[in-house]
Amino acid sequence: MGLSALEMLVSLAFGYLCGTIPFGLILTKSAGLGDIRTIGSGNIGATNVLRTGNKKVAALTLILDALKGTVPALVMGWLYAPQAAILAGLAAFFGHLFPMWLGFKGGKGVATSVGVLFGLFWPLGLIFIAVWIVMALVFRISSLSALTASLISPFSAYLLGRGDLTLPAAVMAIMVFITHRTNIARILNGEEPRIGKSKPL
Repeated sequence: MGLSALEMLVSLAFGYLCGTIPFGLILTKSAGLGDIRTIGSGNIGATNVLRTGNKKVAALTLILDALKGTVPALVMGWLYAPQAAILAGLAAFFGHLFPMWLGFKGGKGVATSVGVLFGLFWPLGLIFIAVWIVMALVFRISSLSALTASLISPFSAYLLGRGDLTLPAAVMAIMVFITHRTNIARILNGEEPRIGKSKPL
């Protein structure tokens, strides 16, 4: 049985609003670190928060950005149906990328996409993290690790018998590639710094 129009609207609205919460901006200001949008790349995600030098705030930003993808998926899935979970998760992901409160300029989506995967089907989240860790250990490039893990997610969903999650995972992967287009250019040019070294802005 499909979702009603109201259920779809509630799922999308709840997911998007959760996704728009700019934890990176809120936490850095609360910690007296200034406006994260004026630091480094200006991105509100955990990677840029780390440029403030406060690892605890960066780690908390990472966790909260992931949770704002997990929570909507779990809540709407419990309240309505699996389809509602998918809608809420995707809406949260896009809310993080395009928060209306910040002129639709948000983060790059990696942490939130992982959170969505955990909320929809936790093995996908674990596979993402496992791939990220392996790639990071081998190549020492954070963006390459995230891109590879994102690329593998749709195939993982299909191979694990969750064909219903293949398209959502693919959509998030495509958007992650788009938001990382400057990183991809640096990777291809051999200019992307390795983990532990300073990154280009």
